[in-house]
Amino acid sequence: MSLLQGRTVVVSGVGAGLGHQVAAAVVRDGGNAVLGARTEANLAESAAELDPDGAHTAFRATDITDEGQCEALAALAVDRFGAIDAVVHVTARDSHFGGLQEADFTTWHSVVDVNLLGTLRMTRACLPALKRCGGSVVFIGTQSSVAAPSQVRQAAYAASKGALTSAMYSLARELGPYRIRVDTVLPGWMWGPPVQAYVQFTAHTEGVPEADVKHRLTERMALPELATDGDVADAAVFLASDRARAITGQSLLVNAGELMR
Repeated sequence: MSLLQGRTVVVSGVGAGLGHQVAAAVVRDGGNAVLGARTEANLAESAAELDPDGAHTAFRATDITDEGQCEALAALAVDRFGAIDAVVHVTARDSHFGGLQEADFTTWHSVVDVNLLGTLRMTRACLPALKRCGGSVVFIGTQSSVAAPSQVRQAAYAASKGALTSAMYSLARELGPYRIRVDTVLPGWMWGPPVQAYVQFTAHTEGVPEADVKHRLTERMALPELATDGDVADAAVFLASDRARAITGQSLLVNAGELMR
């Protein structure tokens, strides 16, 4: 039987990369995927690609900094499919680069509002449905929240995702009595649109082959290749499924063995 047969999963932050791959994995494994993100056209494109007849998808433009929009997405899932069995939070504001010395704390505030508070808003909106029969909440965090990369500085992003992982422990305790599990996937360098763009830009800037830039990333990994968006999506779907029914309050690194702990 497929991992998510007949289950309904809300996926926040569906774009061209990881969010789309998570939604595709949900449908592939027998589930219904309810897609949320700010741009409706992107949602429509994703839904049409992964579920042409629309039997197993629904979508709604959703800004997770708006509590009412979060509640509307949760309501769509229940109205269309009758339940919410899991929520996978892919939403991420990660385009702000830099460290503390040059920090613009107004920008930091916007990063935290999306990555931490927005994720918690969306989780709370789904709780009434999740509490009816239990389920799973999966946060997509980042390896950079536990080990800063040397190639780029994203202190705001790392701090916001690190706070989300810390919140996971409290939520796992709080929601455990309702049989709601809360876990986090921590990707490292992940081959998908953002990392592809980084490799292309770096290769162009330095005048070197893209293969050389990729090699700098993979040479530190136990497995000689980058994890992909699909690999991270598979980990999220596993944690959302009943195969992980005894796993809660845990962080799973998906990084080809770059960091081990």
